[in-house]
Amino acid sequence: MFYKAVYASLLLLVCTVSYASSIIVADAMVDVETGKLVSKPIITIDGGRITSVESGDVNELSGDFIDLRGMTILPGMIDMHAHLTSSSQEHGYKRLASSQVRSALRGVKHAKATLMAGVTTVRNLGAGGFIDVALRDSINAGDILGPRMFVSGPSLGITGGHCDNNLLPVDYQASSDGVADGPWEVAKKVRRNIKYGADLIKICATGGVLSKGTKVGVQQYSLAEMQMAVTEAHRRGITVAAHAHGTEGIYAAIAAGVDSVEHASFIDDAGIKLAKKKGTYLSMDIYVTEYILGQGAAAGILEESLAKERKTGSLQRENFTKAVKAGVKMVMGTDAGVYPHGDNLKQLSRMVQFGMTPMQALQAASINAATLLNKENDIGSIKVGAYADIVAVKGTPLDDISVMENIAFVMKGGTVVKPYSKVK
Repeated sequence: MFYKAVYASLLLLVCTVSYASSIIVADAMVDVETGKLVSKPIITIDGGRITSVESGDVNELSGDFIDLRGMTILPGMIDMHAHLTSSSQEHGYKRLASSQVRSALRGVKHAKATLMAGVTTVRNLGAGGFIDVALRDSINAGDILGPRMFVSGPSLGITGGHCDNNLLPVDYQASSDGVADGPWEVAKKVRRNIKYGADLIKICATGGVLSKGTKVGVQQYSLAEMQMAVTEAHRRGITVAAHAHGTEGIYAAIAAGVDSVEHASFIDDAGIKLAKKKGTYLSMDIYVTEYILGQGAAAGILEESLAKERKTGSLQRENFTKAVKAGVKMVMGTDAGVYPHGDNLKQLSRMVQFGMTPMQALQAASINAATLLNKENDIGSIKVGAYADIVAVKGTPLDDISVMENIAFVMKGGTVVKPYSKVK
């Protein structure tokens, strides 16, 4: 098993500061649940969880505390569409050069970069060989440093579809782990993914930008196949994310009962209305188009993919604006891995640029995402009982959302992984 080789090869020296019990003070706190800015917060932490959230004068405190005065604190950010085992420098045929072991080891580096950028939780959507499961388990065991991970395992898709390997000729008989044709094959793959540790299921409902030979707007899985995936997943108490760019595929995915639609590039007014009616979340990666069109060719992205992105990116942003105005539930999903890991929070400024208020963007990357994960009591906000996943920035992101691109302090589960202030 290649996992044994992965574990035997991992040697990561991580400098962290852990406190069994600690207090954080700051100038302000973004309360994503109430949508308000709280002045002079005092946060008490014990056993990795928040035990009290108060406001007051730091001069009244006795003993040591983590001094973040001059800064604003927020809950750790959540990226709902990431690929930690993928490299932004390996697209198209370059991807064929990396083994699963190489991808897993590379994921160690990407996990740390993501956490240091202030993203304390990710939903990893798609990884062959269940290497995302191994990465998640290594993080949870304390072997390596990284965000909380909720993983899908191999993405499910049709033969020759977006989630298949279409780069090699017939001689190689290449097929991706998650290929399943017909409802019962889909059911079997869902069951297999759950068996080997998936937290959720990802299906590919339409073609994609970066896949060879697929039309980005064309539906791939049938309604019956998507319904089977949803039925099997929901029966086991887990959610389903559907990669869907095209209009008809988006309709079918929402009608099938998926919990989130990824990309949603060609969603129209009827699709937006249906998503709002069904309570389906949209996860629209509106930053990544800048990397694809700016640096993608050098990273190996195929010309046919660049051409698809030229038609997709601007329309996706227009539809993002429409969805925001309509009041559809939305989360931040960036597609990190297509572009460099650690740049995740650049998307927040684009979310504001294309229609959200700064608070709405922050909520999409925190409490909204936590609710979609069914983990709103544990992550996504700074409140009593939640894990102490806390980040800090200089300035106020409600005035300038771009400050989120320079996270100065990161705490995950009560452990300081990126220190800023001295303990006084």
